[in-house]
Amino acid sequence: MTAPVFVVDSLEQADLKGGEFVLDGPEGRHAVSVKRLRPGEDVVLTDGRGRWAEGVVKAAEGKDRLVITDLESVVEEPPEQPRITVVQALPKGDRGELAVETMTEVGVDAIVPWQAARCITQWKGDRGLKALGKWRATAREAGKQSRRVRFPEVAEAATTKQVAALLARADFAAVLHSDFEYGSEPLATAELPAEGEIVLVVGPEGGVSSEELAQFREAGARAYVLGRSVLRTSTAGTAAAALLLGRTGRWS
Repeated sequence: MTAPVFVVDSLEQADLKGGEFVLDGPEGRHAVSVKRLRPGEDVVLTDGRGRWAEGVVKAAEGKDRLVITDLESVVEEPPEQPRITVVQALPKGDRGELAVETMTEVGVDAIVPWQAARCITQWKGDRGLKALGKWRATAREAGKQSRRVRFPEVAEAATTKQVAALLARADFAAVLHSDFEYGSEPLATAELPAEGEIVLVVGPEGGVSSEELAQFREAGARAYVLGRSVLRTSTAGTAAAALLLGRTGRWS
């Protein structure tokens, strides 16, 4: 079993005073009261932005204070190539958090919530801010659970125009879509770049509208399918990302 991961606000070499670090607050409480870590167990500290350090528990104090020692140096994990961004149309209920959780676990680098034309869910005002906060918290927790040290960025909700601009800048732009009037290619055989940015659009349960498809096509995106079956919007991004991660060599 790999060492559990805990997130700290800052992780510079200067933060490791004498090779020790005190983990307190919510993360310390989780380590001591939930994980019940004991002296001698390995742990990993990360800022979630690629910096990490491995250490050993020296002592557990009270209910929320973990003293970690043997922290020799901070390591910086370089960003993966090619970078994979998934534009996720807003699903109903808690399926958005499910999509974020599983995409984080497989290794997606960035997630962009998209207010598509056929989305039933609407992110407006305080409700939208609360929903975005949930997506970001989910990405953080899933990043820890999957032992990542570079968590995916969860952007502000994007409009169709903003998504089109993102696709126009991509080195490979794809929209998961299939119907009888629109030719779609298998994503499994698409020619992928070895580096740069891959942007994948996942539409809502009602599908991507013809107007949205036209905008995305004008931006340079092509339509692709995963296979014969039709996946829910909350699982399609994870399945497609896994395929891309395997084909680009990131899982090698």
